[in-house]
Amino acid sequence: MPAADPLADPEAARAALIEAVAEAGDIALRFFRADPRSWTKGAAKSPVTEADVAIDVFLRQRLIARAPAYGWLSEETQDSAERLTRRRLWIVDPIDGTRAYMAGGTDWTISAALVEDGRAIAAALFAPVSREMFSASLGRGATRNGVPISAGERTDPAGARMAGPKQGYPAVTTILENAGQVERIRSLALRIARVAEGTLDAAFAGAGGNDWDLAAADLLMHEAGGRLTTHAGADLVFNRPKPVHGALVAAGAALHPPLLARLASFAPPPLAERSL
Repeated sequence: MPAADPLADPEAARAALIEAVAEAGDIALRFFRADPRSWTKGAAKSPVTEADVAIDVFLRQRLIARAPAYGWLSEETQDSAERLTRRRLWIVDPIDGTRAYMAGGTDWTISAALVEDGRAIAAALFAPVSREMFSASLGRGATRNGVPISAGERTDPAGARMAGPKQGYPAVTTILENAGQVERIRSLALRIARVAEGTLDAAFAGAGGNDWDLAAADLLMHEAGGRLTTHAGADLVFNRPKPVHGALVAAGAALHPPLLARLASFAPPPLAERSL
């Protein structure tokens, strides 16, 4: 008889993720503002630091040890089609907002989620500088430092607090021009988490976000009573052959429909034009 899965309960998986990303945060802070080695990767010349790699190695060892049968997808690990054969897998971004990290900013995070059948069921998102630990498990709600959070109840986009790409495509540009306040948050996951906790009313992402940018934040949003969807209103699906997503909108449940209505008359940018 096979051994019982110790992480079968999403709440147990949440606890494992919280522990792992908290330790990963300590690794990140050892390199932070200490001029870590860096280089670029891919056609987009995305930045990578030695901290990204060190955290990736640590999280993979820690999480795979907890559940050897689960798959793995991370920004800093070469992708493998083998993950598509796994019903459950860890999805990790060692540092979401690497440019912010390299610049000595505070708006970067460590993001990790457990996905089952294409949807996140447990998540932890840690902002080490501000010591904010966001977490969620399916059906059990979302928290910030152990305190329950919920998305806002605003219904009118005009005057709302928002974040998103200032230059992208006309729909979002128009919405942001009529916002009451527009924040710059370089970590996409943290941008969405700020909506989940009600600090922001809405957030946008341009086309090109990856599973590792979004899996943990997606569960946070839904468990906080908000919505994170495509411009057509579709929920995100993770662990597909190409783990890349189109333009997205995150908002509280009451604000999300009017935002979708305003976006409906505009075509989103091509997937290749990434502007998070």
